[in-house]
Amino acid sequence: MDTKTIENYKRWLNSEVLSKEDKEKLQKMSESEIDDAFFKNIQFGTAGMRGILGPGTNRMNIYTVRKACVGFGKYLLKHYKAPVSCAISHDNRYMSREFTLLCADILNKMGVDAYIFDSLRPTPELSYAVRYQHCSGGIMITASHNPKEDNGYKVYDEEGCQLVPEKIKDLIDIIATLGDELELEVPEAKVKGKTHVFGKDVDDTYVALCESVQINPDLPKKNFKIVYTPNHGTSFVNAMRVFKECGYEVYPVLSQCDPDPAFSGTLSPNPENPDSYIEPIKLAKEVDADIICMTDPDGDRVGLACKNRKGEYVLMTGNESAAILLDYLIQEYIRLGKMPASPVVYNTVVSSSLGGKICDHYGVKCESFLTGFKYIGDRIHYYEVNGGPTYIFGYEESYGCLIKDFARDKDGIQAILLYCEMALWYKLHGLTLDEAYAKLGETYGYHKSKLYNIYFRGSEGLNEMKKIMKELQEHPLSELNGMKVAVFEDYFKLERKDLRSGKVEKIPVLPLGDLVKFIFEDGSNICVRPSGTEPKCKFYIEMVDENLEKAEIRCDEAYKALKHIVGIE
Repeated sequence: MDTKTIENYKRWLNSEVLSKEDKEKLQKMSESEIDDAFFKNIQFGTAGMRGILGPGTNRMNIYTVRKACVGFGKYLLKHYKAPVSCAISHDNRYMSREFTLLCADILNKMGVDAYIFDSLRPTPELSYAVRYQHCSGGIMITASHNPKEDNGYKVYDEEGCQLVPEKIKDLIDIIATLGDELELEVPEAKVKGKTHVFGKDVDDTYVALCESVQINPDLPKKNFKIVYTPNHGTSFVNAMRVFKECGYEVYPVLSQCDPDPAFSGTLSPNPENPDSYIEPIKLAKEVDADIICMTDPDGDRVGLACKNRKGEYVLMTGNESAAILLDYLIQEYIRLGKMPASPVVYNTVVSSSLGGKICDHYGVKCESFLTGFKYIGDRIHYYEVNGGPTYIFGYEESYGCLIKDFARDKDGIQAILLYCEMALWYKLHGLTLDEAYAKLGETYGYHKSKLYNIYFRGSEGLNEMKKIMKELQEHPLSELNGMKVAVFEDYFKLERKDLRSGKVEKIPVLPLGDLVKFIFEDGSNICVRPSGTEPKCKFYIEMVDENLEKAEIRCDEAYKALKHIVGIE
């Protein structure tokens, strides 16, 4: 441990403001736990501030949340004219309601009105509520799909969009001036703000808008069955209401419907993890469901599993489900005459290349951004004020998408409704969803994308991740497993180099990012970046092949070879 880590630990251990319980936790920490809890201040990443609950500068607790909230209050008062207001929502996690009320109280003291819900609500509804109430900003207390030990803090601008880098930099600079989080005093305004509780109208209008995303609402729904789980999270009430009002037969996984912070009914609340499908699949087999859909705890992401011809339930990745939905949405908009004159689709640089090929096929513009849906939300606003093109769909590989832009973050309620409509449409046309995805492969080549995660905790882990990224940036791959690299994209420098011609060009529009991408001659690609929300390095590997099973094998082989190159065994 370095000197700064030890100093931070002792400062907390000797503080008079810390509770006896927290001091006991500190005293029981091992050296590695001390290092992880104190080697840095908890930071804003791709989706806000996220971390383990407990004492420490790199932890989520009343002191680190208070510091972040005072900083955000100062940010709002600096950038917005009176009356300044902030919408706040939270998920089901430990301390979520307490952090919500703490933030409301802090903002009130600073002269900012707070608008809160009577209980938990999903992230996309918070984004919508900011816009509905014309607030200056928003706060969402959530750790999304992270383990039960975590919580988090996300901030939004007046458009209901998470703060993009140029905005978050100012907030981080403000927070950096606030000093010791244990001794921080909340600045008090002469005229205090008030806390208001949102009325039923926010829920009603939000749900109505979600229902408006349907393209073919009158499809016959008889003998079409849905199994749904909210993973103990925020979306149960809205989802069940939407399903009922839209006429679907839905079977909720009852053991996962209460907002339990311990997530006692599931092995994982993360739709990326196959363990999260164990109970839903049991129920689906009992009722012979056509499709399983789940929202993650804060309701912005969706996982899908479909029944195949053998009666087995096939899990779909975020890339696969988004590709089928994109193709369905575009072809139906065209067929029904609903396609705007100049449509645009947004995804991210780590998303499957299949989405871009689908857009090209239909003549739809597709733009890719760094990971973090804030970039998509920000781009929606940019084109809104600059005369188009017109947004029709945005998605990330991490199981999140947005159909209509009344919210400016990923929206699980919109997504499950349109995913179910799409599955029903294909059933009526004699196809299961895995067969629909295979049809895309026949047209565009079979794309298999897999995400591999390696965790690195504490200061040593952070240094190891930096070492991996530096190695790949300074000594980029020229080939891997016999595949030649055609293009190397370095987002540290925002440069794209064609290894065949030697031509180097700037990558436009995007901010600098901690990411490298290798595009092979056959269209396969690999992206590597550190997570912005968890202590892990993420390896996105996509293989394009004439055979889907072979493409999957090649993903595993490429990952094994890449690990060897960067020194991970």
